[in-house]
Amino acid sequence: MSKVGIIANPVSARDIRRIVSHAGNLPINDRANIVLRLLTGLSAVGVEDVLVMPENGGIRHHLMRSLDRETRMGSSRFPGVSYLDMKVTCTAEDSAEAARQMREEGVGAIVVLGGDGTNRVVVSQCGDIPVAGVSTGTNNAFPEVREPTITGLAVGLAVTAQVPPEHAFCLNKLLEVTINQVRDIALVDVAVVAERFVGARAIWKTESFRDLFVTYGLPEGIGMSSIVGLLAPLDRATPEGRRVCLRPVEQTDWHIAAPIAPGLIKVVGIGSVETLKAGVPYKPGIGAGSIALDGEREITFDDSDDVAIGLRTDAFRTVSVPDCMTYAAQHGVMNRGARHAFRSAQKEEILK
Repeated sequence: MSKVGIIANPVSARDIRRIVSHAGNLPINDRANIVLRLLTGLSAVGVEDVLVMPENGGIRHHLMRSLDRETRMGSSRFPGVSYLDMKVTCTAEDSAEAARQMREEGVGAIVVLGGDGTNRVVVSQCGDIPVAGVSTGTNNAFPEVREPTITGLAVGLAVTAQVPPEHAFCLNKLLEVTINQVRDIALVDVAVVAERFVGARAIWKTESFRDLFVTYGLPEGIGMSSIVGLLAPLDRATPEGRRVCLRPVEQTDWHIAAPIAPGLIKVVGIGSVETLKAGVPYKPGIGAGSIALDGEREITFDDSDDVAIGLRTDAFRTVSVPDCMTYAAQHGVMNRGARHAFRSAQKEEILK
C-alpha cells in the first residue's frame, strides 16, 4: 500500500503583494475542496493511505466534515486520511516538520498546496521524496497551474508504480545560498536587494534590486524569474542558470517591463546577463544588503559576511504530471478494456 503526504498551507497568498498588486487569495473552503479533489484522483488509481499536515486555519474542519458526510452516505471514493502528530506553530516550521515526518513515514510523494515559499520549505526537508506542487500562493513560478484532480491522478499513478519511475519523476535544479557556512536554498530565484532589512519580506519594489540569480525563467512566467524569461529564456531541464545584474532605471539604457507579481508590472534596468554554471560559487554585486529567496527576503548581510550563491543540478525530485498522464494514455493504464476495443475496431476498419 502506497502512502502520499499532503501539506496544505492555510495562509499562502496572504503577503503584502496581495494588497499592492491585487493578487488572489483562496478562502479556506476552497483550499479544502482542492484537497478533496486531490484525494479523489489518488483514490481512483489505488492510493489507500494519505497523511496530512495539521493546521489551525480551518482546512481540517472543512475536510473532515466532507469526508464524514461521504462516509455516512456510503461513498468509498476517498482514501483513508490521517493527520500527523505534531505541534502547530502557524509558521513555516509547520511545513518543514510535516515534510520531515512524512519522509520518516516513507511516503511515496508529497503534494504541496502553496506558492514558491511553501514548496521551498518542503523541498529543504523532504530529502529524496518527490514533491508535486498545487498553486495556491501569490507568485506561483514553481508549482504549475493545473487542476488538482489531475495532479492527484498523476501522483497516484507514480507512487503505485503504474507509471515507471523513469517516466513518473524528474530531477530539478535549485540555488544554494551560503552565508558564513550557513546554507539555505531557493527553487526559482535569488534576488539581492540593496536595503539591509527584511521588513514585510515579500519583495515588490524594484528600485533597489541589484542582482538576480535564477534556475529557470519562462516567457510566460511570473515573479522575478520573468525578467529572465523575457530577456534570455531558460527551461527547467537545461543544466545551467542565469544571472542578471540589475541597475536603477536612470543609470542604464537597457530596460525591461516584467510581471513581478500578479497584476504588478515593473520596469527594471538591466546591466548584464550571464550564464550560471553548476557548482561555481558566485558573489553578490554589492557588499551589503538583503537576500530574497523565491520572492521573500530572508537574510541580511554586510561586508564582514562570506556570501556565495551557486547552482546545483539534479538536486530534488518532482512528479512529472504531464509525463505520468501521457504514459497512462499511451499504455491504457486507466482504460485497458476500452483501449483493447478501440484497437480491435481500428484493425477491423483497416481490413475492410
